[in-house]
Amino acid sequence: MMKRRTFIKNTGISTAAFSMMPFTVNSMISGKQPGNKAEGNFFQPVDNKKALVNPDMGWIMYYYSHAIKSYGSRLEPSDTVDDFPGLSTVYLRSPWAFLELEEGKFNWELFDTPAQRWIEKGKRVALRVTAEESYMKFATPEWVKNAGAEGFDAKWGDSAVWEPKFDDPVFLEKMDNFVAAMAKRYDGKSYIDFVDIGHYGMWGEGHTVSITKKRYPFEVKKKYIDIYLKHFKNTLLCINDDFCGSNESGIKSPIIDYARSKGLTFRDDSIMVLPKPRPWFHAEMAQQFWPEVPVVLEHQHYGPSVKKGAWSEELFLKSVEDYHASYMSIHWWPRILLEKNRNAIDKINLRMGYRIQLNEISWPEIVHVGETFSIKSKWSNVGVAPVYGGGFPCLTIKDKKGGIVAVLVDEQFDFRDLPVAKTGSSQSKEIISNFTIGSQFHDPARTFARVVQTGSFEVFFSVGNPDGTPVYELPYNNVDGFKRYKIGNIRVEI
Repeated sequence: MMKRRTFIKNTGISTAAFSMMPFTVNSMISGKQPGNKAEGNFFQPVDNKKALVNPDMGWIMYYYSHAIKSYGSRLEPSDTVDDFPGLSTVYLRSPWAFLELEEGKFNWELFDTPAQRWIEKGKRVALRVTAEESYMKFATPEWVKNAGAEGFDAKWGDSAVWEPKFDDPVFLEKMDNFVAAMAKRYDGKSYIDFVDIGHYGMWGEGHTVSITKKRYPFEVKKKYIDIYLKHFKNTLLCINDDFCGSNESGIKSPIIDYARSKGLTFRDDSIMVLPKPRPWFHAEMAQQFWPEVPVVLEHQHYGPSVKKGAWSEELFLKSVEDYHASYMSIHWWPRILLEKNRNAIDKINLRMGYRIQLNEISWPEIVHVGETFSIKSKWSNVGVAPVYGGGFPCLTIKDKKGGIVAVLVDEQFDFRDLPVAKTGSSQSKEIISNFTIGSQFHDPARTFARVVQTGSFEVFFSVGNPDGTPVYELPYNNVDGFKRYKIGNIRVEI
């Protein structure tokens, strides 16, 4: 199973019932709340329609798309494309030959330099290393061939390509050594979202039908998964759909089933490579992955897809729905893709991954130190995927200067259990949370009076760690800068 990366990173359509207005207090209603001794407050926040940047989801900026010149080469060092809504991750895909120039001598700067630009902005990184490319002869370092690895000389258009024999023992040994070094550097790092099982097939996509058309059995493909698993013990690994074959369809595939059994997630690089009626091939395979791990999509390079007549904004959104995708690529010059497809991108941002909504919340107007009071709230996930990392509802009480007076977390409800929304609808979950402020100071001598601050305070809600640290960005305004969202006021009395 996937190692659950719960709460390690601080870093989506609503139903028609929600009018998209700024986050403000709508109303106050009088009346007794269950378990409370005072009149209560009632609040219905409204989704602001903004793109969210949260763990295990988002747009992936292709800094290197196997070719080093695509698509980060036009960006200045200070440009991390912050204007692209929902961009969460930078993708670094490089031929092996650019990273291990000589055996045991590594050029990690190729990854580390662009990675640090995004890490500095609180974003994350995904990696793939390839051993065969269509534009260069030796994507596998030539020294691997010189060490005795067998392969095939072939052509891709006008380009000479050396395709390694993917079951060659020398190739596998050298690849194993490289993956070990790569894992030593990057495994378990909090900024790494996922690492693809690369090295096998053209562009690291898991297929060999492009040039030699040589096919390999399950046992050979399994070796690649096992090598990565051996070294990446604390990072989410990703299998490409084409490991099962580039054009095959169907739910069952031994190698894909094996990957799922080992906790890997799934990506499909075929989105709109071809026009209808087959704009993608393996949505049915994604169904065994998305309930547990985030699914990744890569659309065809935007320009060639348009030229081929395969591109469609409607299909762009439909692919997210069909795959229950958490990640979508930016497989082109990012601002051109955004300019030409802004409407579709905005719609995708309301569905891709998860989107936590607070439908309504009620709380007492006055609470007393040492006495239990109740908070009633209703929540929905209006995205296509679960909140994989989980999280807990938290009420934070602050004074007028922004100082934290009380942090109240309900650990009885995990947002991982919120159901995923079907298109155009969502299912809400009601929670009744019971809290006590200053219960440890409640004694006959009323010593809590000297410890617990009383008076009128502001109330904020958030979703995150069991210790009250917010993790998730929510689709509301009135945020305090730390992913806590103001809902109103409360009075604390002795």
